[in-house]
Amino acid sequence: MRIGMTCYPTYGGSGVVASELGKELARRGHLVHFIAYASPQRFGRFEEGIFFHEVEVMSYPLFRYPPYSLALAAKMAEVTQLSDLDLLHVHYAIPHAACAYLARKMIEPRGIKVVTTLHGTDITLVGNDPSFHEITRFSIEKSDGVTAVSDYLRRETITQFHVERDIEVIPNFVDTVQFSRQARRCEREMFASPDERVVMHISNFRPVKRILDVVGMFARVVERLPARLVMVGDGPERVPAERKARELGIGDRVRFLGMQDSIEDLLCFADVYVLPSDQESFGLSALEAMSCEVPVIGTDKGGLVEVVTHGETGYLAPVGAVEEMAGYAISILEDTGKRDEMGKKARQRAKEVFETKLVVPRYETYYERVLGE
Repeated sequence: MRIGMTCYPTYGGSGVVASELGKELARRGHLVHFIAYASPQRFGRFEEGIFFHEVEVMSYPLFRYPPYSLALAAKMAEVTQLSDLDLLHVHYAIPHAACAYLARKMIEPRGIKVVTTLHGTDITLVGNDPSFHEITRFSIEKSDGVTAVSDYLRRETITQFHVERDIEVIPNFVDTVQFSRQARRCEREMFASPDERVVMHISNFRPVKRILDVVGMFARVVERLPARLVMVGDGPERVPAERKARELGIGDRVRFLGMQDSIEDLLCFADVYVLPSDQESFGLSALEAMSCEVPVIGTDKGGLVEVVTHGETGYLAPVGAVEEMAGYAISILEDTGKRDEMGKKARQRAKEVFETKLVVPRYETYYERVLGE
């Protein structure tokens, strides 16, 4: 198949999933054309079967805000015709699904099939804003196929937008060969001494991720045992988190690394991964941690309950339950046997349910169904 792929080329989950999906589809013999304002994350070296088409936006004094959506729709239409695409697969509803619909109308009667994948905040936050609610619903209804990364997100989409069309659940996935503790040459000594445990968090540091809860939880952990907190990512909550760490007297035990590309090189030496978000539609970083045999402590709300098995691959607690999460972390970090057992079960679940080679064929099957219709 010849597939057009559009995503936000950022460190967020939707961009990562789109990048990894495109790379795997190309390895399986398909031609994948990425259409975006920048090359997606995790692309590394050039790979056969992948093409990139940059969307350029005109700068003009009358435009208070650059009209990226219109430029994207025009580029989608252009690439569809020049590269004879079979379908457009857009990640994140706004504005990508709306742009794909416009591109399809631009090239009638040829047209193009459109598959939209919903990732989370495009439904629970952006799409639910009054300014975008109707256009989000319209774009979903007008797509030829719609997928969601979790059953939780599928239910939320139906509830919030009253859509009548079918939504296929195809979960996020992980390359368990790439994300493997054994396969990496971990440089743990750069971050912690042999007697210290490593707690890790990775995100875009937005308020929804509850970064201050991570710091507060870790402060309780170091009261019981020697440990280090490694914070990977960047965003508006970084400065408040740094301030809170200093106020709690643990500033020297917390390391902020900023954005990093090779996440697997960091996860391989973590002892516990913490994700205390208000809600996660899936929790891709938690899955990647599990693949590296790292137990996960998260919240029992949203799609994370479909990834982490409470009591087996980690623990889930109510949002804001910092004391409870700290207790779970301490119970894992103080018991090496328990930590290792949970880590092995976490990796086993990643391999049996979310392995790339199990999930990507489901997208291929879905594409074929949409094209057949």
